[in-house]
Amino acid sequence: MSTRNVRQALYQPGYLRSAWPWRAVLYLMSSAPVGLLALLGIIVLALVGGVLTILVLGLGVLAALGLAGVPVGAIERRRLRLVDDRPARSPHRPPDEPGLLAWARVRYQERATWYELAYAVLFAFGLWMADAMALLGALGAPLSMMATPILLALDGGGQAQVLKYWSVTSYNEAAAWSLAGAMLLPVALYCLGTFAGLRAAFARLLLAGPDDPLREELGEVARSRARLVHAFEAERRRIERDLHDGAQQRLVALTMTLGLARLDAPPGPLADQLAKAHDEAGKVLAELRELIHGIHPQVLADRGLEAALEDAADRSPIPVLVHAPGLGRLPEPVEKAAYFVVCEALANVAKHSAAALAEVGAEVREGALFVSVVDDGVGGAVLRRGGSGGGAGVDAGGSGLTGLSDRVAALDGTLTLSSPPGGPTILGVEIPCEPIEAFG
Repeated sequence: MSTRNVRQALYQPGYLRSAWPWRAVLYLMSSAPVGLLALLGIIVLALVGGVLTILVLGLGVLAALGLAGVPVGAIERRRLRLVDDRPARSPHRPPDEPGLLAWARVRYQERATWYELAYAVLFAFGLWMADAMALLGALGAPLSMMATPILLALDGGGQAQVLKYWSVTSYNEAAAWSLAGAMLLPVALYCLGTFAGLRAAFARLLLAGPDDPLREELGEVARSRARLVHAFEAERRRIERDLHDGAQQRLVALTMTLGLARLDAPPGPLADQLAKAHDEAGKVLAELRELIHGIHPQVLADRGLEAALEDAADRSPIPVLVHAPGLGRLPEPVEKAAYFVVCEALANVAKHSAAALAEVGAEVREGALFVSVVDDGVGGAVLRRGGSGGGAGVDAGGSGLTGLSDRVAALDGTLTLSSPPGGPTILGVEIPCEPIEAFG
């Protein structure tokens, strides 16, 4: 098994012959300049922000102080490669929009930013000093002892001080001290390797998170699921475009042709057949338009979720009350997921619940969209693959609300269902988001 970090190297028999002891020394030596820069940067930002507090500019400087850990974390993750060959991945996610403000907004919302700030403060006001003391304490004594003959020679063979406590007056004594220092050096290198390994483990814990293969796999699963949702949406829009620009236009032309032929045909069996064909073509065209509307309603793209929910309520066969005042525009994936959950729920209410009234509510609070669908039907609905039942939460055939639940989960949201026998049935959706435009 290959050695990937200094902690593993400490247990190998060839540790002292490898580069790991000197990589540990270099790691601890490079700590001081980075720590001094961090200390200087934090002090300057705090002083400038405090002095300029009376001006609006001072608030911006103090706000920038909260991001002081970001560059320190980036440098420290690179420095970790000196004692650990495993890459320390950045815990930050890229912003969804370009620009400095979008970047800063994302960073302030991340837990990793505050871990980095805590590390930067500890590093600037203590950790680099501890690294320097460990380095001087471990290497200073053996190197000073090994240099005793040189010190004695520089003094003209008179007297040399060893560690400021012992006086050496002869070269024999100096050679003995030098030999003792050479024997002590391997012990010091082992101590420095141990300290550097613990120090790097602490930095990795705060700046890159614990090494967890399962967490990495789950993260990749979540990213893959999000990619599948986006690919599904792109395919949905392509189908909508093809139906709208292709099949629908051909049906319109066919309907017009049949209508003209119906007007030109003399009364009789032929005219009756043309009239029947014309009516059927009109019904197919209406169904196709309804299908296109269901794939991606134009009102959702043009006017937002509130108007789309009102439209869905108007098309429902049972009365539906909508409460979504001032909802505003939300990110497109959030609007789509919420809209199709409501449509599926209302379809199930009309089909299974025997309800006389349904209510749809939507609001944004605490950084999330909350949507609810309530009906006064018979209840007993379940959220499962396959089966049937009553109320808003029925997932008949295994492709209704369960699939929508997966779609909501891809946005880090949750879908819940409460449907006791006798009702009411309450379907709830929570999706993290922030409004991008407020109405009202």
